[in-house]
Amino acid sequence: MPIIVFASSKGGAGKSTSACLLANALANTGANVTVIDADPNRPLTRWASHAKLPDNLKVVTNKDESTILAEIKESAANSEFVIVDLEGVASVTVSYAISRANLVVIPVQGSHLDAVEAAKAVRLVRNQEEAFERKIPFAILFTRTSPAIRGRTLASIEQNFKEAGYPVFTTQLLEREAYKAIFSCGKTLYQLTSSHSSNIDKAVRNSEQFALESIRIVRGLPVEHPDSLDHGQDDKPNVAEIA
Repeated sequence: MPIIVFASSKGGAGKSTSACLLANALANTGANVTVIDADPNRPLTRWASHAKLPDNLKVVTNKDESTILAEIKESAANSEFVIVDLEGVASVTVSYAISRANLVVIPVQGSHLDAVEAAKAVRLVRNQEEAFERKIPFAILFTRTSPAIRGRTLASIEQNFKEAGYPVFTTQLLEREAYKAIFSCGKTLYQLTSSHSSNIDKAVRNSEQFALESIRIVRGLPVEHPDSLDHGQDDKPNVAEIA
């Protein structure tokens, strides 16, 4: 089963939020999804303790580096998708998880500091490829971007990534109030109502486009390139077709 790992050596890049959104979108298709929370701050463990999760979505808390490989193996045997949220530093746990990944998602905000840290994560992926003699797909994911403004810094960083040969998600996770409400209200994205946040439909569409692109990368399928900055049309992306 696909193992999708979220890695970044910089805190605040949107790693846990991105992992949570992907898990929400995939579980909403009916797939069995296990999230391994390997972040010492336990953001997804705390979220799961308050949220009423559907039966096909569960969060497992990683204890330490000695158990991460066994937890990934067990989860992969019992789930259709395994999502691993890693700690924000280079560590043995991070290296172990990346070595098992079918896709490494590297979240980054539109700043040069984030870009430098993303490059470190890419080097870590490539080190694991060499160590284990296997190809480990990865892609850069821009997070917390504006749905209305495309800044010069972001465009410059994206161009630099592409020139370096780093794959970049076409979809960007936009700055949405609904994504914050998931954690503050203890809800899944699909349990939110207008009393919790505005523009939930747009947040759902954005997160499902991210999920669709993630699965296309895992499956080795071509990625469609939407035209708008909101990275999607009015039609809801059919994640279930791929998942």
